[in-house]
Amino acid sequence: MKKWHYLVLAGLTLALGTQAADLAYPPESAFKRIVLAENPKKDPKGIVDPMELSVASDGRVFFAERRGFVKYLEPASGEVHTVGKVDVFTGLEDGLLGMTLDPHFEDNGWIYLFHSHPELEENHVSRFTIKDGHLDLTSIKTLIRIKTQRLQCCHSGGSLNFDGDGNLYASVGDNTNPFESDGFSPSDERAERFPWDAQKSSSNMNDLRGKILRVHPLADGTIEIPDGNLFPKDGSKGRPEIYVMGNRNPYRISIDQRTGFLYWGEVGPDAGSLKPGRGPAGFDEINQARHAGFFGWPYFIGNNKAYTRYDFDNKKPLEPWDPDKPLNLSPNNTGGKELPPAQPAFIYYPHSLSARFPAVNSGGGRTAMAGPVYYHEDSLESSHKLPAVFDHHLFIYEWSRNWIIAVKLGEDESIGNPRKDLHRFLPGMTFKRPMDMELGPDGCLYVIQWGTQWGDNSDTQIIRIEYHGDASAG
Repeated sequence: MKKWHYLVLAGLTLALGTQAADLAYPPESAFKRIVLAENPKKDPKGIVDPMELSVASDGRVFFAERRGFVKYLEPASGEVHTVGKVDVFTGLEDGLLGMTLDPHFEDNGWIYLFHSHPELEENHVSRFTIKDGHLDLTSIKTLIRIKTQRLQCCHSGGSLNFDGDGNLYASVGDNTNPFESDGFSPSDERAERFPWDAQKSSSNMNDLRGKILRVHPLADGTIEIPDGNLFPKDGSKGRPEIYVMGNRNPYRISIDQRTGFLYWGEVGPDAGSLKPGRGPAGFDEINQARHAGFFGWPYFIGNNKAYTRYDFDNKKPLEPWDPDKPLNLSPNNTGGKELPPAQPAFIYYPHSLSARFPAVNSGGGRTAMAGPVYYHEDSLESSHKLPAVFDHHLFIYEWSRNWIIAVKLGEDESIGNPRKDLHRFLPGMTFKRPMDMELGPDGCLYVIQWGTQWGDNSDTQIIRIEYHGDASAG
């Protein structure tokens, strides 16, 4: 994998071929990378394949492991404690994929898990209660059941997060095999080929896959549908849990707690270049949803670049899809044919260098993920919170390219200058496949480093990024 080269000069980080970053950004020497937990090959009480984390108000770092374990790191002692284990199916890309704590966790002990049922072909979003430091398996309340297929991989999603109004969001992948579509739209409409057709899921109004769901959990373990989802609450036009549809693999999501805007990283297809009769090259995306909508997959990618409908039997291109009036004509579609207009991506980039968003360039694959939006609080008593220069920045990160980027958002929550307002965050610091990123109550960034291999890595870590300079800088 080629590495993008950087110069660090007088605290100014300059990505070659891009515009200079703002001089107000502090030098890397003002930051420290603190290792909180490591793999059991180094620490018998360590971690294996951690997927998602959440930091409690008392500083405990809870995290979920794909094989079903829920654990937490005790900040005072540095010890990792096992809370409990749920039985999960771990084939394909399934398992215990996501977790988040209830907004009132310190009072009710509720934790939410996105987990693959060990017997049913379903993924569940469930609430459990932690009592006296242990996961009470009898307390389970299943909030959402997502029917899936386990004949073929891929794309399960699984990220969970809350907004400021107590609504729970869950990301769900398209559950579609992409490997026989040449890196273009997996829309194979032939008989018995539904695992290869994302129209059964992502663009199907009556299916929860290929979506980001939004529900409001109630104290009794049931849910309400909040106002503003994509379809009516009575289910007359589509599943009412759907907030965003048209997703391929929305692997990590976040919600701006002030604006309520939803952000997510969309892991894109593999085509290396445009092909006439099929469609555009593959792009990864960072998306912003200011309201419910359809975000294009499997018909469009990037800034609504259109794929061509394809006859897989005769290997013959048909007509390109129209982003203003997309139609789902697949026999695998169980919902309406007429879809909402497609929304373009917020940030998008291909395998090759991106002229529009040069900060993302570092070669290798693509696995886009969205982290939190940071707001600097002068009143927060924390010695190591991020400095004021990062106020109103969206943090995004890359599992394949091993970077973190701070995206400066304008007053209207847009990107004013794509060449200037995306800043590589600590490019001299090593991030080994960042898997999840959250802001702690201390204003520090907490990051899961998956490690260099596909699983059970000896270099897996959970780290905290601390600032040791002038917190008012910027």
